[in-house]
Amino acid sequence: MGPAHTSRARFLPLAAVALVVLVTALLRIHLIRTPLERDEGEYAYAGQLMLQGIPPYRLACNMKLPGTYAAYALAMALFGETIAGIHLGLLVVNAGAIVLLFLLGRRLFGSPCGVAACATYALMSAGLGVMGTQAHATHFVVLPAMGGALLLLRHKQSGRLATLWWAGLCFGMAFLAKQHGIFFALFGGLWLIGTHWRRWRMLPARLLVFGAGVALPFAVTCLLLWWAGVFGRFWFWTFRYASRYVTESSFSDGLDAFQDTAIPIVRQNPGLWILAAAGLVLAWRRKSDRTSAAFATGLLFFSFLAMCPGLLFRDHYFVLVLPAVALLAGAAVRGRLWYGLFAAALCLSLFVQRDFLFRMTPLDVCHELYSDSPFPEAIRVADYIRAHSTPRDRIAVLGSEPEIYFYAHRHSATTYIYTYGLMEPQPYALQMQNDMIREIETAQPEYVVHEVSDGLWLREPDSPTRIFDWWAAYRPQHYQLVGVAETISTERSEYRWGADAKAYHPASDLYLAVYKRMTP
Repeated sequence: MGPAHTSRARFLPLAAVALVVLVTALLRIHLIRTPLERDEGEYAYAGQLMLQGIPPYRLACNMKLPGTYAAYALAMALFGETIAGIHLGLLVVNAGAIVLLFLLGRRLFGSPCGVAACATYALMSAGLGVMGTQAHATHFVVLPAMGGALLLLRHKQSGRLATLWWAGLCFGMAFLAKQHGIFFALFGGLWLIGTHWRRWRMLPARLLVFGAGVALPFAVTCLLLWWAGVFGRFWFWTFRYASRYVTESSFSDGLDAFQDTAIPIVRQNPGLWILAAAGLVLAWRRKSDRTSAAFATGLLFFSFLAMCPGLLFRDHYFVLVLPAVALLAGAAVRGRLWYGLFAAALCLSLFVQRDFLFRMTPLDVCHELYSDSPFPEAIRVADYIRAHSTPRDRIAVLGSEPEIYFYAHRHSATTYIYTYGLMEPQPYALQMQNDMIREIETAQPEYVVHEVSDGLWLREPDSPTRIFDWWAAYRPQHYQLVGVAETISTERSEYRWGADAKAYHPASDLYLAVYKRMTP
C-alpha cells in the first residue's frame, strides 16, 4: 500500500465527517429561528439570570440540575441572548456530538463504520420525532457522555489514570446537564469493572479515580449554590420534589407513552433502525468485534435506562438513545453492499422528512411540534411588556411559559416559572400554590400574564383550586386587562392591546391575558 493510498484512506473519512457536519448545520440554520418552547424558555431565562450574576434557584426554580442552564449561559454569551443565538449553541453542541460519534465508531468498528455512525446520529438527532430543532437538555447530556465513552475506550488501551479521571469528569457533566445522565456514569463504572475483573487488585484505585471525576462537577455545584445561599431550594426542587415527580406515572401509563412516542420516531427513520438491529447481530457474530459489540450493547442498554425515569418517554428523551443506535447502525456498514443499503436508508429518511427538513418555516415547525401552544404568541406578549415597563419592574406568569421572562428581559416576581407542579397529585401541590401566591403579593409585579387554558396547566379533577380562587378575587382589585394574545388556529392568532383588549371577547379557551397593575 503506497503513501498516496494511505493518505487518501486517512483523508476521506475526515472529509466525510466534515461534510456531515456542514450539511447538518445547513439544515439546522434553516430552522434556527423556531420559537422557544417551555423547556428552552426555562433554560434561557435561568441562563440569562446567570449572565446577570444571579444564581439558579434564586428567582427561578425547577427540578432540573443546573448544567444546561450554564450551557445556555455560555451559548448566549457567545452568540447573543436571542432565539438564533440559543439554537446556534445547539448547532455547535450537536456538531461536537457528531464528531465524537465518528471517533467512537472508528475506534470500535473502523473508519467506514464511524462515518456511518456520525451521519446516522446527525440525521436522527435533527429529526421531527425527537424535536431535534429545539435545544433540549438531552443534547447537552449526549455531548459529555460520548466524550466520557471515548475516553473509557482510550483508557482501556493506555491504562492511564488521568484518562480515566477525565472520563469520569465527562460523565459527571452529563449528570449535571440532566439527572438522567447518571445512567451513563453507571455504564462507565460497570464497563470499568468488566474490563478489570481479572486484574482485581488494580480495580479499587481505578474506581476511586473514576468516581472522583464523576462526583466533582456535582460537588462543586453544591458548594457554589451553598455559597450563594440557595442550596436549600436547589435540594428541594432537584431531589425531594423530583423524587415525587418520577413516581407519578404507572407502568401501564409508561408503556402507553413509550409506544405513542417510539413508533413515530422509528417510522421517520425506518431504514436506519433496521440497520441498527442488523449491526447488533453482526457485531456479535464477528469474533473480532465481541468486545466492541459488548461496549455498544451496554451503551444501548444504559441509554434506554436513561429514558426511563418517570416513565414519561417524552419525544426528546429519545435523543439519549440515538448515539448507541447510530453506533450499531455503523457496525453493519462493511462492504459495498452495506454501503449501498446505508445510502438507501439515509435517502429514505430524508424523503420521509422532506417537508420538515426542507420546506417548513420555523413557525410551521413550531405548530407541527406543539400544535396550538402559545409559543409564537409569547414573543409578542413579551415585546409588549418590555416596551411598556422598565428593567426594574417585575412580572409574573400564571401558567407555564417561562420563555416570556426571557424575551421580556424582566425578572420574575415568583420562583414558580411552571404551574404543572401546582396541579400534580403530589403532597407539595397546595404548599406550592400558597408559596406562589405569597411571592406575587409580596413582589407586586407590574404585569401579570395569565395563561387561560386548563389543558396547558395540566389541571386534573382532584387538583387544588386555591390559586384560581385567589386570582379571581385578587385580580379585580389590583389589575386591569391591557392585552390579549389568542391562538385561533395554527394559521392564525389574534392580538388586542389597550382598550381593544377590554372590548375583545376571545373565541376560544386558549389565550394569554396580559394584566397591568392599577395605580393606587
